[in-house]
Amino acid sequence: MGARGWSSARLGFVVCGYFAFFCGEVFPQAEAGCRERESPNCCTGRNNECFEYTRRKTVCYCDTYCQKTRDCCEDYQSVCQISAAIDCVVGSWGPWSSCTSPCSVGSTERSRLVSVPPRNGGTPCPDLKQRRGCFGNNTTCSTAKEVAMILPDSFKRNFKDPWRRPHMLMKEEKASYCVYMRVKQASAVCKFKLSAQLVRERLVCAECQNDAMSKSDRCGGDGRESTRTFWSAALVPGCHGSWVRESSSEGCRCPPSSVLFV
Repeated sequence: MGARGWSSARLGFVVCGYFAFFCGEVFPQAEAGCRERESPNCCTGRNNECFEYTRRKTVCYCDTYCQKTRDCCEDYQSVCQISAAIDCVVGSWGPWSSCTSPCSVGSTERSRLVSVPPRNGGTPCPDLKQRRGCFGNNTTCSTAKEVAMILPDSFKRNFKDPWRRPHMLMKEEKASYCVYMRVKQASAVCKFKLSAQLVRERLVCAECQNDAMSKSDRCGGDGRESTRTFWSAALVPGCHGSWVRESSSEGCRCPPSSVLFV
């Protein structure tokens, strides 16, 4: 009886084992996933802490980023109710902007807009702006290339033609204007031979008088604002340099120790 009872017990154990195996295959255990997580069940963005274990003890994720890495838990769609990932879509590039420097090296840029923003872990948007170098060539740049010829204000303010006859046609008298220039460079000769004290970073008033004006009612080389231009002292060989125009004033006279356009 003992041997027969032991055989019956072994047979029952084997049968139960097969039955358990069969039940596990036909009726598999529920896959663990997002519904097993404590609140919140699901996470937005990329969150490596938003995970759960499957019944096979592997890790699956419940964050939005799992749609891209394809490691979501089985019940992610049903529990999190997240639609498929949507990639970013951008429009075409706009035109290039004008050069930041009208007469020298600068930069220009263009941009584009987002047509469809990324959602649910979709591909992020590419660059929306591009920038490149440029060299400004504005129609007024020829003014910046002129070299101003100047004299110290110790010379006569009005240049008269001693040979002019009374009956000869007189030029229309035009009001003078002042240009305030910040000296950026001056040769050593200027320091000893000009009373205007043309030294680096000194603000100098340069006056444009009627007799020095061209047909355009301006003096050659009066510069452009915020652009470095060049000057040369008439009758003083070797005295030259550069300056930047900061401001101007119509109908004015420069104070002593200034310069005149020739």
